Amino acid sequence: MTIRHLKIFVTVCEEGGITQAGHKLFMAQPTVSAAISELEKQYGTKLFDRISRKLYLTDAGQKLLPYARHITSMFDEMENLAHDLEDSGTLKIGTSITIGNRLLTGLLETFAGMHPDTMVKVRIDNSEKIEQAVLNNHIDFGLIEGVAHSPVLISEAFRDDELVLVCSSKHEWAKQKSIDPYKLQQESFIMRERGSGAREILESALLLHEVEIEPAWESVSTQAIIQGVIRQHGIAVLPLLLVEEHLAKGELAAVPIEGVSLKRKFSFIYHKDKYLTPAARAFAGICMELK
Repeated sequence: MTIRHLKIFVTVCEEGGITQAGHKLFMAQPTVSAAISELEKQYGTKLFDRISRKLYLTDAGQKLLPYARHITSMFDEMENLAHDLEDSGTLKIGTSITIGNRLLTGLLETFAGMHPDTMVKVRIDNSEKIEQAVLNNHIDFGLIEGVAHSPVLISEAFRDDELVLVCSSKHEWAKQKSIDPYKLQQESFIMRERGSGAREILESALLLHEVEIEPAWESVSTQAIIQGVIRQHGIAVLPLLLVEEHLAKGELAAVPIEGVSLKRKFSFIYHKDKYLTPAARAFAGICMELK
């Protein structure tokens, strides 16, 4: 078994077939098939079921895949390091939408002053997808809401955050000191999509009160949610960072939910076996200094 075998195996899994993997790797289909067969012979087990000309990962294949991804990604990192020792390199960062909207620009400006020759590539998505990107080594590290769920990821909290229930300043709740959590079920709720850190924290907190919310709207866009609330299409729970300007303008009102804590942490996450370059560590240090 060689790195070549593992790279072919990973590519077949990611591309969904022998032919597609061959195209990506610039290899003939028989060569790809032979490599998979050699790998199966090496471990004495089938890695794919071949049904109606399609490949489906077996249980053994599913167990091997994360290890193969990790080994090949570390080999690629070693190759890049060996070839680019004199270069400044590239930092690949992923952030949740809240962090991307409100904190990322300042972090990048500070980092650029310290490492002007380092190129930074950024991906902004919900926390669940950023965590998956770290697991798949598509990014070097992530900045997410809450903590990572995977046991192979390390989470380092770097800033406190808070979610708030907001309604239009014209809503009947706008003047109330607090709201019973059970009353939330009587209102139209505008929520982020599943996988967002804000939604996960809200649903977990309400579950303790046996309150379940069925959203009237779901959106990946926090700005769409904010505008929907301002125009009285519903209420929402959003990060204070994203609504504080609208609260100051009087467009929205924040109402505490009785007995419900919506405080959380922002976290710097990375794979436990990931080698973090000095530049990555410097970026982490900038995050830790945030208040």
